[in-house]
Amino acid sequence: MSVKISIIGAGSAIFSLNLIKDICLTPTLQDSIVSLMDINEERLEAAYRLCIRYSEEVGIRLNIQKTTSRREALMGADFVINTALAADHERLRKGWAIARKNGYRFGGSLHIMHDEAFWINFYQLRLMESILIDIMDVCPNAWYILVANPVMAGVTYLKRKYKDAKIVGMCHGYGGVYGLAEVLGLERQHITFEVPGVNHFVWLTSFNYKGEDAFPLIDKWIEEKAQEYWQKCGLSSGEGPKAFDLYKKFGVFPIGDTCTPGGGSWGYWYHTDDETQKKWKEDPEEWYNQYFKYGLQQVEKIRKAAYDPSTKVTDLFPAKQSDEPMIPLIESLACDVQRVVIVNIINEGEFVPGVPKDFEVEVPALVSRRGIQGIRTNGLPKPLMSYLIRDRIASVEMELMAFENGDRNLLLNLILMDPWTKCEEQAIRLMEDILALPCHEEMREHYKL
Repeated sequence: MSVKISIIGAGSAIFSLNLIKDICLTPTLQDSIVSLMDINEERLEAAYRLCIRYSEEVGIRLNIQKTTSRREALMGADFVINTALAADHERLRKGWAIARKNGYRFGGSLHIMHDEAFWINFYQLRLMESILIDIMDVCPNAWYILVANPVMAGVTYLKRKYKDAKIVGMCHGYGGVYGLAEVLGLERQHITFEVPGVNHFVWLTSFNYKGEDAFPLIDKWIEEKAQEYWQKCGLSSGEGPKAFDLYKKFGVFPIGDTCTPGGGSWGYWYHTDDETQKKWKEDPEEWYNQYFKYGLQQVEKIRKAAYDPSTKVTDLFPAKQSDEPMIPLIESLACDVQRVVIVNIINEGEFVPGVPKDFEVEVPALVSRRGIQGIRTNGLPKPLMSYLIRDRIASVEMELMAFENGDRNLLLNLILMDPWTKCEEQAIRLMEDILALPCHEEMREHYKL
């Protein structure tokens, strides 16, 4: 079926390659228009060339377009995927350097020592909203798919303000269940699971293998194989000793970015000092160093593949679909291919009991041409719900209040909620030092109250 898919931030190293591959490997989307948009012309050109070459090699007809104009990309769009980053990684790291000097460290710090830092989210939320305003003007019936962070705050903020807009957030973090299955030696086609929560805080609450409860297999693995595996697994691994300790504490397993640096390295008590981190084989700073390095390598790999006619693109990037959920979601909505997809939507159907009805949740949904129908889960154990409310919902609510009101005092209160804030003077220093950066003139003006 022919649809128009517009990718905003198409030069993104993390998402663009898998999106391009998955579109090219979905035969039902043949003859579709793929509009690639980015303000970085060099990255845009590389993504454009790669997409053309990939589609030609796998033999799928696509009308591939490129533009630096967002409104041009949106004209006639059925689906708009936002992978764009408004404030670059260098700005993020400058803020982290300031935070370190003021006594902050990685681990349980969602809005400071994390890539959803308040000085990044400010620009991301504005970008997300400005794209949505353009969508409502140019292609009002299009689905708006949020991929770039902050998904939790973005879905919550936009759906509260624009109730009739067709918005869904997507995250591949739930795929951590497949990593767990691989470690346990289980074939993924035989597992079924449920991983409810909010974005970057989802837990494996139901886990079956070949129709039988698979949690005893986790317990057996811990007894027989864990120590050997942990000797060779990477730092801050989703299947490292910290993850399994959380499983023993709560009886459900943290999935994806729930306890890794990608989700803020919850909880802080595993990161109180370097010695404690070493005990749990944790090093969020090195994890992020490798993450940034990987991103740069992907950009270079895409560039080389796009411009080297002597090499088949499919040799460098094999013709196998990724585990990203965006294109399966689009196929289901556009082509009426009914399937269950893990999505980030508003909790209006109490899909996760205990989460406010106007707050984002990450849950399974039945997706077809009828739309996205959330599936009610059994939720999380009460102790975890207490942490979810305190460490995720409360801080995001404070952030959104500060953002919507331009209130510097509320921004200070957000910083005071961070587990590494020891006194108000420390929080004030951090806020003032961040706002004083020359690149934050717009944020200083916004938070002038």
